[in-house]
Parts: sequence; structure tokens; C-alpha cells
Amino acid sequence: MFGVATVLQNGESAEETTRSLLEQLLPQWLQFPGHRLIFALIIVAIGVYFSKVFVRLLGRSVAQRFARQSVAQSVLGGVRGLTILFSVFIAGSILGLGLDNILFNLAVFSAVVGVILAPIVGNIINGVFVLADQPFEIGDMIELEDGTQGFVDDITIRYTKIFTLDNTFMVIPNGNIRERDVANYSAEDERTRISLDVLITYESDVPTARSMMERAARDIEPVIKGGPDIRVGTARYPAGPACLIQQYGDDGILLRLRYWVRAPYKIGSIQSNVRTRIAELFEDADVEMAYPHRHIVFDETSGSANVSITGQQSGSAEDPEHAVADTSADTQ
Repeated sequence: MFGVATVLQNGESAEETTRSLLEQLLPQWLQFPGHRLIFALIIVAIGVYFSKVFVRLLGRSVAQRFARQSVAQSVLGGVRGLTILFSVFIAGSILGLGLDNILFNLAVFSAVVGVILAPIVGNIINGVFVLADQPFEIGDMIELEDGTQGFVDDITIRYTKIFTLDNTFMVIPNGNIRERDVANYSAEDERTRISLDVLITYESDVPTARSMMERAARDIEPVIKGGPDIRVGTARYPAGPACLIQQYGDDGILLRLRYWVRAPYKIGSIQSNVRTRIAELFEDADVEMAYPHRHIVFDETSGSANVSITGQQSGSAEDPEHAVADTSADTQ
């Protein structure tokens, strides 16, 4: 302690104080050439170790403090980074680098690297916005604007990890994902409404068709059969399936079936099962699915057609089974 006080009284800098203290504490046989570099590396290694210890100690309390898992992971990452940065400053002091020198070199390095790594810096800034805006959370099912659906596996400062429903892994930079339209199926309420259009003929029994389409949706297990109305914003919608007349079209009457499912994870299979059940019910009822019909009409304005029959070598003109029709049309 006397040695430390003497150094401080002489007006030496903090870096010189650290170096002098190290020389006083170390035995003479450990002060070999390059010992400062070795001890600086040891300090950094200790800082890395303690950063992991701090993360383990603070992990539970930070997770309880922040409801969002992605924010908690970012806070713990910041604690670990600050611990390592502090150890680097101590190591620099041991090597004789002053705080002003470290900050100057860091500023120059950041300026040079910033030009080269500008996209990464942009992703980091966008990552902060993603964590602040909370458009989705780890475990949410989302859909990108190109139709890709999957679950959010991790959100970091630089990128977002997604496991798609095809069991593929995607890593999307935050700069790109903020520019996309993202649909979140898991936000607040996982119940999702699906619409299904069916075109029937004008001769069909419309009330029966509507009733059977609603029944077909109820027969599928993941579909919500009924219950309290489901609230979307300020509006409320019936929880059970409902079939409405959407349009009177040229080829038939368009019916639209709307139904809710409990989770959006198997929408494709649910839609297929509902369509199959509708077809089965329509077979036993006076309901027919419509399709476009076209009638070709010839009248006096269509022109005239000349028809002649010529025989073949394998038959005669009198044998209609071996006759070939040679037609030519005149359209005027």
C-alpha cells in the first residue's frame, strides 16, 4: 500500500500506476521478457470467464425482469460484452496503453471498419428497432411476404432465425426483415379465420348448400364449432362456421365459408379436409358445383359449310363405317 501511495503522490498516470503495481506484486523471477503481454492475455481470459459467470448468475433475474425472451438475451449479451471490454482496458493498461490511446485507436478502427461493414452496422441498428417495436417474439409463427411460414427461433441484434414449416432453417438480417411485410399468427390470439369459396349452380338448393358447408367445417376437429364471439379489434365475429352468399356470378352462385381454427400450424391440411367433406356432403344433396359452360351457336351470319363424303381403299362410299367426311367451310 505504501508503494501504491508513493506512485500516486509522484503524479504518475493510471497506466504507469498499474504497471508499477504489477512490477511490485510480481516476484523477480516472473518478470521475464514479454511477461506483460502474457499477463494481459490472462486478464482477458479471466474477463471472458467471469462474463460467463455473470450471465449465469443474472440469467434468472433478468428473465423475470423482462417478459420478452429476446430482450433478456440482448441484456445478458450486453453484460457479457461490457465485462470483456473492461478486462481489455485493464490488459491495455498493463501493456502501457493509456485510456486516451485505446479510445483513439478504437475510434480510428471503428471509422475504417464502419465503411467496410456498413451493412452489418445497419443490421445492428435495425435489430434494436426490431427489439423495441416487438413485431414478433421467439416462438411466434410468422409469414413473410413471399409466403414463407415458420417459427421464430432466435432474435439477435444482427439477424433473426426462423425454422420454416418445411423444416428448413433461415437466417434473415434484421435490415431485410424490417423492410418486409410480416404477418404474425401468434400475436396475442392464435385463433385464425379461414375463408373458403365454393361456386354452385343456379339450379342448386342454396340454403341446403350453405347449411352443408357449415356442417362440413364443424365435422373437422381443429375447427372451432361455436362459443363466445371472437373479438378482433373493436369488432366481434361469430366463433362458429358461417356461410354467406358472396356473389351472383356468370357461371353460378359464389358461396364463401368462414370458419375459425384454434392454431395456424396446419392450415393447409385443415382446408383440404374441409373441401373433401363439402364434396362428400354435396353428393347426397340437390347441390351441384358449377363450372364454366360455353355454347357455340351457328346462324345465318356464321357462313356456310360444304360437306362431301369420299370413299377409302378399304371401303366404298356406300359403307358409312368406312367413309371419310371432307368438309370445307365458307365464312362470310
